[in-house]
Amino acid sequence: MSFLATLASAFKGGGGNRVPLARSFQSPWAVAFDGGSPRAPFDYGRGVRRSFVENPVAQRAVRIVAEGVGSAPLTPTDEALSALIRTSSAGQSLVETLAMHLLLHGNGYVQILKDGAGQPAELFALRPERVSIVPGDDGWPAAYQYKLTERTLTIPLEDEAGWPNIIHLKSVHPVDDHYGAGSLAAADQAVAIHNAASEWNRSLLENAARPSGALVYDAGDSGGLTTDQFDRLKSELASAYAGQANAGRPMLLEGGLDWKAMSMSPADMDFATLKAAAARDIALAFGVPPMLLGLPGDNTYANYREANRALWRLTLLPLAGKILGGLQQGLSGWFGGATLAVDLDQISALSEDRERLWSQVSAAEFLSADEKRALLGLEPSSQSFSAKGDVQ
Repeated sequence: MSFLATLASAFKGGGGNRVPLARSFQSPWAVAFDGGSPRAPFDYGRGVRRSFVENPVAQRAVRIVAEGVGSAPLTPTDEALSALIRTSSAGQSLVETLAMHLLLHGNGYVQILKDGAGQPAELFALRPERVSIVPGDDGWPAAYQYKLTERTLTIPLEDEAGWPNIIHLKSVHPVDDHYGAGSLAAADQAVAIHNAASEWNRSLLENAARPSGALVYDAGDSGGLTTDQFDRLKSELASAYAGQANAGRPMLLEGGLDWKAMSMSPADMDFATLKAAAARDIALAFGVPPMLLGLPGDNTYANYREANRALWRLTLLPLAGKILGGLQQGLSGWFGGATLAVDLDQISALSEDRERLWSQVSAAEFLSADEKRALLGLEPSSQSFSAKGDVQ
């Protein structure tokens, strides 16, 4: 076996038969819902525009998570690896961009650009909606296709020397072998409700907030409406006064017609409560405590400090661990002994947890100094090394 083949075999983890994966997979971003649902298929591009671009709650929730993960301090283990991760590529921050892609799409793709010596020189996060997996004979990924308008670029899973070209990070999808599940699809209906409530309220304000009702025709001695008159009135109501854009639009009535308000007013329908409930669903989908988004009426957290701590513990740290762990595994062939992890000591939101741990460990008199340092994630002290040397 050649030297390069030996390296490739070591990198791949040896041989062995792998179970086949389904090759007739369908992307979760291009299929309709099962069961004959009248809803349209989920469109990722449209969902991003409707939520991240047009909805303030969804955009703020995504930014809180992505920017929090991107700014998380890393433990200093390998300077070259840390510099590679922290270096911006085409103006984008790698970790922050990957956090946003995983949160919205459920998949993150990192292209490893190498220098002349075959060493990683740059890491670039690809747009996930432009990437599709090309399965091999057994269904496992063999290559990746990057599509932009009429151009298609096929990127092999590995280069000629057996080193990876793409690092694929994904959230767990229970029924898909190749693609992960993002939070945007789960929040899509809540975003639609929140946007519709905002548009409805805006239309009501533009049309003097008049409630809808019924037209009552006073026939008198002239008899009822003729068929043509009824059809014309019905057509005018449908075209000029029905629909969200015409909500609350005042009507111009002819002789014999009277307006009777009979439906619930905007106050009765309580659109503010409806919007707040939809906003909490959006925050829930993206893992952000509602209090941090300024939503009223949510008493789950006692204060912002507890909410910020929960954000780090339940959302930011797990997502950062997934991203950093995937990058470490993908780059382990070049940086075998290096690790990527968040430095918890430098996160101010977790300072109280860290202080409590230090107090508990310091009070444990049955532990030695080095055992206490190990529990705190610190290296053994130099005094203990010298003491051991003296004993020997």
